[in-house]
Amino acid sequence: MAVVTGASGGIGAATARRLAKDGFDVVAVARRAERLRRLAEETGVRPYVLDVTDGEGVRRFAAELGSCDVLVNNAGGALGADPVAGADVADWEWMYSVNVLGTLRMTQALLPLLRAGRGGTIVTVTSTAAFTAYEGGGGYSAAKHAERALAETLRLELCGEPVRVVEVAPGMVRTEEFALNRMRGDADRAAAVYEGVDHPLTAEDVAECVALAVGLPQHVNVDRLVVRPLAQAAQHKLHRGPLFGD
Repeated sequence: MAVVTGASGGIGAATARRLAKDGFDVVAVARRAERLRRLAEETGVRPYVLDVTDGEGVRRFAAELGSCDVLVNNAGGALGADPVAGADVADWEWMYSVNVLGTLRMTQALLPLLRAGRGGTIVTVTSTAAFTAYEGGGGYSAAKHAERALAETLRLELCGEPVRVVEVAPGMVRTEEFALNRMRGDADRAAAVYEGVDHPLTAEDVAECVALAVGLPQHVNVDRLVVRPLAQAAQHKLHRGPLFGD
């Protein structure tokens, strides 16, 4: 069984689809019931409405599961693009709560099930912001740095147990909501993020990376898989213009 959080859209939904295609019994977890229902009708995954920041809800969810072989901590997001000097503290609190504490709650709650099987895998979807800061990204980068630290520490603490800890760190991914949510619904600002970039990553690209790491033999651990579009050589080095012909 595989549990995927943040599965109502973007990378989470694409990962749920990809793991279901690989034969996993997938439990798709997210806050938006209607989107989960449509995903379940499309793919056969099991929907579960849950906010990963709700500690009691997470514990109740874990108690209802009979087993868990794979946990994909994908729920997260960015809010705001203000400089540190003018940032809204509430935005930082939200990003830390969802990206870091949500991952912590899910990991703690499902770890006994992951340990109980013949071998478990925890995949945490972070970001290249987890190791490179950039202007306007202080809150998101801080949250993703913390999420990366969580994964690295957990890997050390589980050494000697058959549970893999994998980090997948995407660069620029174009999904329908990430930039739009970050820019508080400003479609023009969201579109400008990707303007002129030839083939940003898609949610499906990242899902393929998750599936690759999960599908390797249990003795093979991908500590960190960094994936970017070809147009993005680094967090601060982005080519805007054509790369590929027709």
